[in-house]
Amino acid sequence: MSDDSRPSPPTASSAARTAAVIPAAGRGVRLGPGAPKALRALGGTPMLIHAVRAMAASRAVSLVVVVAPPGGAAEVRSLLDAHALPERTDFLVVPGGQTRQESVRLGLDALPPGHDIVLVHDAARPLVPVDTVDAVIEAVREGAPAVVPALPLADTVKQVEPAQAPGEPEPVVATPDRARLRAVQTPQGFDRATLVRAHETVTGDVTDDAGMVEQLGLTVVAVPGHEEAFKVTRPLDLVLAEAVLARRRLNDGF
Repeated sequence: MSDDSRPSPPTASSAARTAAVIPAAGRGVRLGPGAPKALRALGGTPMLIHAVRAMAASRAVSLVVVVAPPGGAAEVRSLLDAHALPERTDFLVVPGGQTRQESVRLGLDALPPGHDIVLVHDAARPLVPVDTVDAVIEAVREGAPAVVPALPLADTVKQVEPAQAPGEPEPVVATPDRARLRAVQTPQGFDRATLVRAHETVTGDVTDDAGMVEQLGLTVVAVPGHEEAFKVTRPLDLVLAEAVLARRRLNDGF
């Protein structure tokens, strides 16, 4: 991306203060046994540290709240203390809940006054570029109550009737128009009051925080995502993330 196409960095006089909440309480069973997913090493550094640094890389982000696994807050605090993090950003660790939704709410509850924009970012997306983070913040600053970074789909998508048992054939019932579909990433950005209201109002199961805002009847807008903001969920994703990180270190000294 050229310098001309990047979002302008926020200025202290015009920008609302931004906080990022990183729920990192999941076990990550699809990566196999061992440490929680957020604490798995990527390039010798826990994925959580990469995710925290990705949020703190934005000059708009003045606070990062990490929501630790239940009973793991002290370990996560020690982890943050052991790694170099930007001095201009404050960091806070709080214990999480049993679900992602509960963990995000606990992170929101821990936010001090004065942060009017909130990012919610998956710890398992350790390599999101700062340009993407800034684009989300800028769209919230311009008035959107909720913003998601998103990518067009490369594959044709089929809607199916779920199989009765794993491995059985699944009848295709529809082929959605791919041009109208997007794969959504994080960080997702919100007007703080809107996100708090969503967590106070929406009680059903949701897959992301933007979906909660949709249930309030408010508009969620999408900004361009980035191919390197993929979620590390399976062992092959970790291999890809290692390759991306190695390329960054070779090309950019990252």
